Amino acid sequence: MSTNDEMKARVCEAIDRRAEEIVGFATHILGNPEPGFREQKTSRFVREQFDAMGLPHKDGLALTGVKAWADGGTPGPSVAVIGELDSMIVAGHPHADPETGAAHACGHHCQIAMMLGVAMGLRDSGAMAELAGRVVLFAVPAEELIEVEYRKELRDQGQVEFIGGKSELVRLGEFDDIDMAMMTHTAVAENSSKIRLPGTSNGLVVKHIQYLGRGAHAGGAPHKGINALNAAMLGLQAVHALRETFRAEDTVRVHPIITHGGDAVSAVPADVRMETFVRGRTLEAVKQWDRKVDRALRAGAMAVGARVRITTIPGYLPLANNGDMATIFRHNAASVVGGRHVKPGEHLTGSTDMGDLSHLMPAIHPYAMGATGTGHAADYLIEDYTLAVLNPAKAMAMTVIDLLANGAAGAKEVKAKAKRSLTRNAYLKLMRGFAREEEWAEG
Repeated sequence: MSTNDEMKARVCEAIDRRAEEIVGFATHILGNPEPGFREQKTSRFVREQFDAMGLPHKDGLALTGVKAWADGGTPGPSVAVIGELDSMIVAGHPHADPETGAAHACGHHCQIAMMLGVAMGLRDSGAMAELAGRVVLFAVPAEELIEVEYRKELRDQGQVEFIGGKSELVRLGEFDDIDMAMMTHTAVAENSSKIRLPGTSNGLVVKHIQYLGRGAHAGGAPHKGINALNAAMLGLQAVHALRETFRAEDTVRVHPIITHGGDAVSAVPADVRMETFVRGRTLEAVKQWDRKVDRALRAGAMAVGARVRITTIPGYLPLANNGDMATIFRHNAASVVGGRHVKPGEHLTGSTDMGDLSHLMPAIHPYAMGATGTGHAADYLIEDYTLAVLNPAKAMAMTVIDLLANGAAGAKEVKAKAKRSLTRNAYLKLMRGFAREEEWAEG
């Protein structure tokens, strides 16, 4: 039986031997970006890699998800290594799809490559035979909450209930057989960092807003119309008026966009649509501002006599990383990049559906550097694939070894000490409690 250090050395050597191939996975996906619940090409590519490794898998999960597994030499806990299939839509990105505007402006192409690198390292090194339990390689859809109207249609058609990939997979029971989970996101380096430890992040709810007025000739008879665009603009201003009451410690973020502003410049707009998130550091902050934003949006309709229909859709829970898993990961990350290049975690005001998993099981969501530019923007590019893919693949594979070696003693200890805040049924009840559709009309 090998020691943990011996297995880790073999795994890292195996990843290095296939480094060019693993980086090639990332660049292939970069060139074929697809937004959430539409990741057909990316899903097929992942299935092909699992087939090449001889890993059994299931596909079509939450429309496009793919779940493979590798069993250790003896039974034990199950550890998931996750990668996200989807892209953003950033039409100006140099690698954007010219037809759809889809682009990997957040580094998810690297996540899939990391996940496949972990699988290759554990498999090629022979380490799996010396571990207890199972490693689940899970390519999940739709982490980026975009195209809300499209996803609302999927929801209305019964194809999904939740519009985020991991939430939907939880509903489907695809995380029921997993005891703990990890993934690594790409990031832009600061202060000589190469890996940043897990921190926390905001939770959110999603809103689709439709203002309904009355059409009329914009030049000849505007007095006969009710301008839904004016209602929307006033609703936006009412939201802005609330900003001075946001408490710094709640890290509230509300950032609406207008997705449909009217049909013709010569007609009074009668149907205007918007999307927004309401984010907060805690579940209590999300719940509080969820209702206050609705109040502000109704005020716009009230001012001009329009109607407003507000559909609130469950989003993501705040991220709460497991401290014991984070400690194990930190040790392994330091052995890969050097301790001085591993930086502490911090609170991020974005959101991730890894937050949902973190309330159901021990989970970690660290960051690996290697990107330049600004996340979700046209200048977000991966400059160094060693930092962005190979280093985190090694750190996660080594963390798997520490969890599942020696009869999975590490994983069993993490699981025994973890305080799970929600059962699956309690989670589903909580999330469904956010869902509602309300309409305000005068009179």
